[in-house]
Amino acid sequence: MVAAVAVAVVAFLLLNPGGDDETTATETETTVETVTETTESSPTETETTESTPTETATVEPETSTTRIQIQGGQVAGGPPTIEVTTDEQVRIVVASDQGDELHLHGYDITKEVAPGGSVTFNFEADLEGVFELESHVAEDAGQNPLIAKLVVNPA
Repeated sequence: MVAAVAVAVVAFLLLNPGGDDETTATETETTVETVTETTESSPTETETTESTPTETATVEPETSTTRIQIQGGQVAGGPPTIEVTTDEQVRIVVASDQGDELHLHGYDITKEVAPGGSVTFNFEADLEGVFELESHVAEDAGQNPLIAKLVVNPA
């Protein structure tokens, strides 16, 4: 950042060598501010004063990872409630000490996890509502099948 400011001051002095009036001091401050705004994309640019669509970085949907551990058929710490908004990337990693078949209702995603392994659910939350991630093995054994509850709120 300091180097960018130094480059801007040198560039200003080379491009605007004369004058010791008040306008020159004001222009120097403006140039430093401009460099500060454009340093991230191009540290040597000093003439860009406004942003254009091509300079704006694409904003990717946020991705948060929820990690769930299943031990002895039970979710360690209890089944979490995962809240996201539509169009957000969802990543749920489930590790289990036993083999299992996991199913996310609504999104209709089924994954098999090997004993001692893990599985990742990675998708865009494009459906609003409340969806349960369940264990088919626990359900077949007459146990509580709930692994997690996914709540997708409107953006």
